[in-house]
Amino acid sequence: MQENKKCRNGVCHIEGIVCDVQNCQYHVDGCYCAAGKISVGPSNAVSSADTVCATFKPKQD
Repeated sequence: MQENKKCRNGVCHIEGIVCDVQNCQYHVDGCYCAAGKISVGPSNAVSSADTVCATFKPKQD
């Protein structure tokens, strides 16, 4: 499987993933995710409102 990553100025992000969480350490360039991979759960969700990004980590100041 080919990875869908784009890099600019030494920072790579996952192409096709939009992230608006500006206080996440993986948030870059306005709306991108620079995590190596993402995990979304929980497995018993029945709508998008029931889901969370388990990859989220707060930015360190």
